[in-house]
Amino acid sequence: MRLLARHAIRLLGQENRRGGGGAGGELTAIWRGGTRLKATTGYLKLATASVQPLEPEKQVQRKNSPLTDSFGRHHTYLRISLTERCNLRCDYCMPAEGVPLQPKGNLLTTEEILRLARIFVEQGVRKIRLTGGEPTVRRDIVEIVAQMKALPELEQVGITTNGLVLTRLLLPLQRAGLDSLNISLDTLKRDRFEKITRRKGWERVIAGIDLAVQLGYRPKVNCVLMRDFNEDEICDFVEFTRDRPVDVRFIEYMPFSGNKWHTERLISYKDTLQTIRQRWPDFEALPNGPNDTSKAYAVPGFKGQVGFITSMTEHFCGTCNRLRLTADGNIKVCLFGNKEFSLRDAMRNENITEEQLVDLIGAAVQRKKKQHADAAPRVHHHSHYHLYHQAHHPSGLQLQVRNCSQLTHVNAQGKAQMVDVGAKTSTTRFARAEATVEVGEKLTRLIAANELAKGDVLTVAQLAGIMGAKRTSDLIPLCHNISLSSVKVQATLLKSEHSVRLEASVRCSGQTGVEMEALTAVSVAALTVYDMCKAVSHDICITNVRLLSKSGGKRDFQREEAAKGAIPEVE
Repeated sequence: MRLLARHAIRLLGQENRRGGGGAGGELTAIWRGGTRLKATTGYLKLATASVQPLEPEKQVQRKNSPLTDSFGRHHTYLRISLTERCNLRCDYCMPAEGVPLQPKGNLLTTEEILRLARIFVEQGVRKIRLTGGEPTVRRDIVEIVAQMKALPELEQVGITTNGLVLTRLLLPLQRAGLDSLNISLDTLKRDRFEKITRRKGWERVIAGIDLAVQLGYRPKVNCVLMRDFNEDEICDFVEFTRDRPVDVRFIEYMPFSGNKWHTERLISYKDTLQTIRQRWPDFEALPNGPNDTSKAYAVPGFKGQVGFITSMTEHFCGTCNRLRLTADGNIKVCLFGNKEFSLRDAMRNENITEEQLVDLIGAAVQRKKKQHADAAPRVHHHSHYHLYHQAHHPSGLQLQVRNCSQLTHVNAQGKAQMVDVGAKTSTTRFARAEATVEVGEKLTRLIAANELAKGDVLTVAQLAGIMGAKRTSDLIPLCHNISLSSVKVQATLLKSEHSVRLEASVRCSGQTGVEMEALTAVSVAALTVYDMCKAVSHDICITNVRLLSKSGGKRDFQREEAAKGAIPEVE
């Protein structure tokens, strides 16, 4: 492992010498976001630099920026997911067989990624971190880093990786300009690594960390702590910082609803701190920057330091300056939030200008809440949490679960949530819905003769219904963004009944049904009929919006009278 690192250093040759010192030498001072890290008494301490207040003109610019939310938080940090793919199968992240991947056409192209990066930087983003999936599985990862480093106002490009291929990629990434890297590693034991990741490669990850240190980086090692898995390695990870200038960061396990594990696996920050201080009583806190998510600590005399990311027990929403861009082009303003806005669709619409795209980004940022909805109950001391609630709120807790758990979009605390479909089987889903628009005798004649000023009512309603089905997740907050394989809308003028009958048929291959897409299609089509006819009469009634049938899921449905006049399922 050390030979790999030394070999990489030799390859750097004259480039490193021009950069101001040997890559393997001790770092005596590093600048990070307005704070200076000084090497004193053998370990790094934060010396907080004086923060100059913003000039009035810049304060106004920040306030009016599309990246400033309604609570005054200015977002300068963007995390971009480059891919959904990963070369590990960590059991708290995905099933052993992996997860269904979206079609390539749904994902952002390299050009789209770079365009969005440029737009965000022009609006005020100063730091970009590339994530995944696993970003290093992208063949063009080095080129993406180089292109982003060419953006004039971008100050830092980092990467979060599992470290499996760092010994091969880190040198070209450094030459491309990579500023920082985070390495995910949940255990320092080879057998445990293979158990949780379902893959081999622990030695390569450790070699990658050592290479990063030799190349002059101060890598962050992210460790998700889980009870009954790696809690016995807490002190081992702290010991890992004795001779390595690394920042080990303990992350509180976040038990999302799709995981098989529950809150009992969470180890709180305070419990971890207590464990460490039993061995190192002088384990001391270091100053933190204004937007730091990690609480910094160190053992005097150690070269590295330790951080705690307390997402569950002590959230840091008030100073959050982060936005996320998913691999399929959705902007996500909060990790815990379900709402996403598609920048991909807007970019691919030739009628959308870049200024309108920026407006869409600003609208998404304005929707960011003051703090995230709890993904799980607050846990301060694991040994007392459940006892406390059982002792003080037994009936209340049971009542909440009984009343709310029957609704799939509501959690046990009565709060809205998106249903996690990750564990569902991917099947062919099909749904049909209908709606009726009662227009009256006069409008029936005008529609039949195609004499309305706005044009062909039935054709435009059909097109609007198809467009509505494809935008369902943007209109209905907790609907999933589904890749549809077929949408068909039929608009029929029923002259004898003075009405327009609308029927939609929607199909996909996926893990959740498409009845909402079908219902949205007929609803939007019905509203379009109203819009095109309202200049003649407002005496129009939209009625009978209902699901006719659905299939492919656990609960198929067929309305008895729906068999006649059905739109055939399209292959």
